[in-house]
Amino acid sequence: MMLSCKEATRLVSQGQDRSLGFGERAALRVHFAICRGCGNAARQLEFLRRAMAHLAEHDATAER
Repeated sequence: MMLSCKEATRLVSQGQDRSLGFGERAALRVHFAICRGCGNAARQLEFLRRAMAHLAEHDATAER
């Protein structure tokens, strides 16, 4: 069964907090192959997550 964009977004968000199972990762890859918008959104979310982590590290270092 094909994931909807809403389901794909939910899995991407959950993937930030936990490891996704093989079936979940596979379903996302299939969805991303068909839906460019969700793939872009997932990349943007990952970019923001990394940027916020980097900012938090930088702020912690600056406070020392």
